[in-house]
Amino acid sequence: MIEKTKSVKIKFGDSDLMLETGKIANLATASVVATWGETVVLSTVTANFEANDDIDYLPLQVEYEERFYAAGKISGSRYIKREGKPSDKAVLSARQIDRPIRPLFPKSLRNEIQIVVTVLSYDGIHNTAVLGTIATSAALMQTGLPFEGPIGSARVAKIDGKIVICPDDSQADNFEMDILVSATQERVMMLEVEGKEASEKDVIEGIKLAHTEIKKILDIQTQLEKKAEFILETKEELVEMEKEIKDFLGKKLEEVMTEKDKDKREAKLNEFEQSVLDNFEGNYKQVNLKESFSKLVEKEIRKTILTKGVRPDGRKLDEIRPIDIEVGLLPRTHGSGLFSRGQTQSLSIVTLGAPEDEQTIETMEEEGTKRYMHHYNFPPFSTGEIRQMRSTSRREIGHGALAEKALIPVLPSKEDFPYTIRVVSEIMASNGSSSMAATCGSTLALLDAGVPLSKPVAGIAIGLVTPEDFNTQPSEDFIILTDIAGIEDFAGDMDFKVAGTKDGITAVQMDTKLKGLTYPIVEKAFEAAKKARLEILEKITAVLPNHREELSPYAPRIEKIIIDPTRIAELIGPGGKVIRKIVEDAGGKEIISVDIDDSGLVMITSNSPEATKYAKTTIENLLKTVEVGEIYDVKIEEIIKDRNSGAEIGAIAEVLPGKSGMIHISEIANFRVPSVSSQLKIGQTVKVKVVGVDKERGRIALSIKQLDIAKA
Repeated sequence: MIEKTKSVKIKFGDSDLMLETGKIANLATASVVATWGETVVLSTVTANFEANDDIDYLPLQVEYEERFYAAGKISGSRYIKREGKPSDKAVLSARQIDRPIRPLFPKSLRNEIQIVVTVLSYDGIHNTAVLGTIATSAALMQTGLPFEGPIGSARVAKIDGKIVICPDDSQADNFEMDILVSATQERVMMLEVEGKEASEKDVIEGIKLAHTEIKKILDIQTQLEKKAEFILETKEELVEMEKEIKDFLGKKLEEVMTEKDKDKREAKLNEFEQSVLDNFEGNYKQVNLKESFSKLVEKEIRKTILTKGVRPDGRKLDEIRPIDIEVGLLPRTHGSGLFSRGQTQSLSIVTLGAPEDEQTIETMEEEGTKRYMHHYNFPPFSTGEIRQMRSTSRREIGHGALAEKALIPVLPSKEDFPYTIRVVSEIMASNGSSSMAATCGSTLALLDAGVPLSKPVAGIAIGLVTPEDFNTQPSEDFIILTDIAGIEDFAGDMDFKVAGTKDGITAVQMDTKLKGLTYPIVEKAFEAAKKARLEILEKITAVLPNHREELSPYAPRIEKIIIDPTRIAELIGPGGKVIRKIVEDAGGKEIISVDIDDSGLVMITSNSPEATKYAKTTIENLLKTVEVGEIYDVKIEEIIKDRNSGAEIGAIAEVLPGKSGMIHISEIANFRVPSVSSQLKIGQTVKVKVVGVDKERGRIALSIKQLDIAKA
């Protein structure tokens, strides 16, 4: 039986946004159906109200399910029509929902929570990740869980020089700047930016505009009734345990915080942790001892930075770790770059492919192709760990998408550089901000491969440390850290990644452990990121000031030809017969592909100059118009006889591929010829002059005699 439904509605952007509960999925702890335009999203929250005390983390899962039916589609796969594993877009959407809600739960919560966001209808206009975040927040507000919401989400874009709130998804290709913001009433929780060298001023203005719109949809979430109540118990035992561990360790943690060598510092911390486990064995659970030790380490790092202004590795607050750059490491790849910053190291490799190597994109929201791909791999050895290597993780997909987003604005157009481009960043060592190292390494690899970037791109991660009471009493008493190392990311409050050129921002991704950021923090983070970005760009251009003039000898070459678009069908032929024959005829000459664009752009990709020349000449000849007076070397294909008398009257010769002409018996020589076969043989090559063209009937008249007369 359907429970009593309740709904609330408000204007959001240019459309009504409605939240409804009590109608669907009522066996979940809470569920909300959110409708915006004709986009409909269901968010369910299922919670276990019994804590799992055997874990030391918040067991929160966020799943995002896209359904092809939502957009009125059936999967284009020939063999699989059911939705399979989540697309990269679905994974990124799940992360966009997860990241702003996670910090709003108490760190000590140990109750399993699963959030499933299902897209039921998509109109191609209203963004599903935005709606999914709002629906999830509204559902969490019903559960009674200790969730310090509500939150909202909104996009802002710059189109034709104007900043627009809640832009249509259908306009995405025209965005000069695209900002996604999630926020509470007072603070920014999550930020993503994609820009075509956007200014810091425009980005901050866009964030504030989005935040203003978000505030509209916060109050209505509280109007939906709570379905459950939850009381988070403060465990005095854990508080006492932490005090005992602190007394046991004394000054040891304070002293080790100034150890600059990461390996030595971690060895000492491991030694201290083991001594805690050994000393308190039997008194407390091991999982609680480890968690308490970790908290004490975090507090000591924060105290050292806040009270002394000293970072764990001794750097100044705005100092970047030592940078080392190398290009052209791998002889057989098309381009490579090794970027090391401190103990973080990314090896990026470029592969150039034919236009037909573009990736086909098919999701609920979009269909098309992708000519630039960035893939990010984070193997366990990069952090000195041992773990099973399974499928690509959400983190790897997210970091790859960020680096990809950062470089797209500076890539050459397909017309100028028709290659499909794949970059793979192999993280060889990670001690903070490997995604920004991947961005820098990819710039180097692309330049090394000869890709004519309009400008180099660099990225940096900015951190934050705030006083303990900052969540309840925000102030200007905070410290911004440039180029955070792993231990600062672990103990700090923010990971603010900014990538761009010397002239502007191309990508931003911000996460925080706080219950949101204030605008003074956001503004100072952008200032610090710009200063650091310019410093890194100087080091990149010092090594490789411009792209290589020559491609790798192992990269394929692409030859471009422009043809009349009305003759594309002629080049392709029935069922692709003509173009397929060209490729087959050059089979031994390493033709990779011949791609034909609707504009008439023909791209021949080959590893062999000989094959390229063959295909180009064949295509040009095939589409060339034969004119009177032109001279050709032709091969005799057939001797023609009169149907009635059987007398030989001429010979057929191929002038150009697909175009044959006739040499009449009277045009073979300047004397009387008794028969065609007495002068010409099948397979023989002769020089002829075009003496007549009937374009309507497609007939071409050839003459050997006219050449002889001209010589005489």
